[in-house]
Amino acid sequence: METTDLFRHQQNWRLLILQTDDNEYDTEIGEIIMSYTIASIIILGLIIIYLYFIVPNITRDMSSFKNWLYAHRGLHDLNAGIPENTIPAFRKAIEMKFGIELDVRLSKDEQVIVFHDDTLKRACGVDKEVSSFTYNVLKTLKLFNTDTHIPLLKEVLDLVSGKVPIIIELKTCHNTEKLCIAVSKLLDKYNGLYCIESFDPRIVRWFRVNRSKVVRGQLSASLYKSNISFPSAFAITNLLTNVIARPHFIAYDFHSRRNLSFLICRKLFNANTIAWTIRNEEELEEAKSLFDIFIFENFIPCSHQ
Repeated sequence: METTDLFRHQQNWRLLILQTDDNEYDTEIGEIIMSYTIASIIILGLIIIYLYFIVPNITRDMSSFKNWLYAHRGLHDLNAGIPENTIPAFRKAIEMKFGIELDVRLSKDEQVIVFHDDTLKRACGVDKEVSSFTYNVLKTLKLFNTDTHIPLLKEVLDLVSGKVPIIIELKTCHNTEKLCIAVSKLLDKYNGLYCIESFDPRIVRWFRVNRSKVVRGQLSASLYKSNISFPSAFAITNLLTNVIARPHFIAYDFHSRRNLSFLICRKLFNANTIAWTIRNEEELEEAKSLFDIFIFENFIPCSHQ
């Protein structure tokens, strides 16, 4: 009898231990499942936030821009005495029925000039900032040792006069609002087809808020080796600034086209895209799978030969 009771007692303990182990196992599994569930929700939330940040404005029809190839800073050729961003370069582009891409910034007296660099060193041999001179001084400087000078945007608009479309890049500066206002005053009177773009999302946002009908684009590339801060480089490279600018198109460096954010904008959101800068026929053909519009330089596309 005592042996039987002992045996039963041992069996009960074994069952209790097994039940305890099962309860602990179930608790552990439940905790793991809960951890994975919480992690999944957090990850899903972050993905949704990320997509919300990068989504562009895809409501604007840009078909009228897509029938053109765009000459980068005009159809320039120094061997022929035609520098970039000059009246002869733009006239040549018009003659060959190319659209035009150009750069604008402000002079010291707040004239809107067509010029790419921050300084005059590369184009004019003067190691000074462009914004430190009035236009009366700037227009006396010769570009790349030729007889051409820095034009005003108004001169270029008068020349083009709607004959070809224009992509206007606004260069970042100390006072972006002054630049945006000055450019807009000129474009408000212009009847031709044009759009604006900038690396500076504050400029793109200004047009979103103040000139919402103007087609606007975010310029981008891999900017980690540029002279801007890492947070700014990261945000612009990965199109996170779209949340404030909501651009109608993305103008992305052709050689940085494998960027994840750009690919998502293109393939998931079907964003309008511009490739810059295409420098041969092979690149032009390759770019057609990811881009709608093409800015080219240093060659004449076969379609126009």
